Amino acid sequence: MWPLTVPPPLLMLLLCPGLAGQTLFQSPEEGWQLYTSAQAPDGKCICTAVIPAQSTCSRDGRSRELRQLMEKVQNVSQSMEVLELRTYRDLQYVRSMETLMRSLDARLRGADGSLSAKSFQELKDRMTELLPLSLVLEQYKADTRTIVRLREEVRNLSSSLAAIQEEMGAYGYEDLQQRVMALEARLHACAQKLGCGKLTGVSNPITIRAMGSRFGSWMTDTMAPSADSRVWYMDGYYKGRRVLEFRTLGDFIKGQNFIQHLLPQPWAGTGHVVYNGSLFYNKYQSNVVVKYHFRSRSVLVQRSLPGAGYNNTFPYSWGGFSDMDFMVDESGLWAVYTTNQNAGNIVVSRLDPHTLEVMRSWDTGYPKRSAGEAFMICGVLYVTNSHLAGAKVYFAYFTNTSSYEYTDVPFHNQYSHISMLDYNPRERALYTWNNGHQVLYNVTLFHVISTAGDP
Repeated sequence: MWPLTVPPPLLMLLLCPGLAGQTLFQSPEEGWQLYTSAQAPDGKCICTAVIPAQSTCSRDGRSRELRQLMEKVQNVSQSMEVLELRTYRDLQYVRSMETLMRSLDARLRGADGSLSAKSFQELKDRMTELLPLSLVLEQYKADTRTIVRLREEVRNLSSSLAAIQEEMGAYGYEDLQQRVMALEARLHACAQKLGCGKLTGVSNPITIRAMGSRFGSWMTDTMAPSADSRVWYMDGYYKGRRVLEFRTLGDFIKGQNFIQHLLPQPWAGTGHVVYNGSLFYNKYQSNVVVKYHFRSRSVLVQRSLPGAGYNNTFPYSWGGFSDMDFMVDESGLWAVYTTNQNAGNIVVSRLDPHTLEVMRSWDTGYPKRSAGEAFMICGVLYVTNSHLAGAKVYFAYFTNTSSYEYTDVPFHNQYSHISMLDYNPRERALYTWNNGHQVLYNVTLFHVISTAGDP
């Protein structure tokens, strides 16, 4: 830190050595921070500034692009960690089934007529049921090796980017950009292949806590690494601004170790979601989507969702200003809403999480006022037929084929009034706000693996 003296006017131009003709204005983004200013007796302006590292002076548009690439690689790395954890869990389950198969096979081979015809047939039937799992196990082993290779590529890319960023050069930037894009595409394909399947079951409810009013939402970050177990809590369904951030799930259960965020704009509904460090929510009395960044405590971007109804125009069956519902699954950020043009039917749109622009939309044909709640898993929108007791997952819309089917997946609505239902792909669980209770459900996904001989 050192004092700078410049004559009036007070416009401060900071020149970097060796960059004649280029001017850097004071900017927190670039590392320049003006702390105090005063006027000397001779009329000169005296300013105290914190000067960034010498290498900052050579920053330009290309170096900013490098930083953006670094952020992308970091996001890929976090996604890899989530995917690896989930694949490990699945692999452990399939391996336990393999052990069971070997045990049954040994019993069949060693029967030697000691089993009755009925018992022998039961063992054979059981083996027939488990036989397809051998193909699943081999595929998971191969997929695990793929993840290891991807992780190594991410590590190499991170090292290359860090070295280039240190030198503040631009050599090899286009090649690195292509490698990052290719990695993102491969990771997306991996997530779709490994973690995805058709919803076939919902577990019994697990009540985490009873806290707050009848309506609200609670969630964890779907993109956070496994070490980050923060929980966010938002009580009420309209005009709220207070968000509580608990350090861990255990702290949430005990009601301790939390900080408060006061949103600059109030929310509507309960369809909020936390994704990669930011809260996405519907601004009260508008069809505006707001992206609020927790670490900087600021709104990064907000954008109107074209034609989307708001202010209880097209809510779920329970009302509560639930016109717009934001979701995250294995493939990214989604918005579920309705427009007049779609005659009150549910529209599902894929959003760019950085700009909030609509990337693609689908008209599901299902009337939103007849839906209790909805959630996304693996690009499939699942809709419940009620928010009350006796509810079940009744409708599924497949965005990959633009087709739908009616389903019959029951789940126990223990407290009889669901006002928030959201899927977390990191934990493969449904988060629910049920009449003032924060509840979790595990889900069962049926995963079909095609073998080389399949058409």
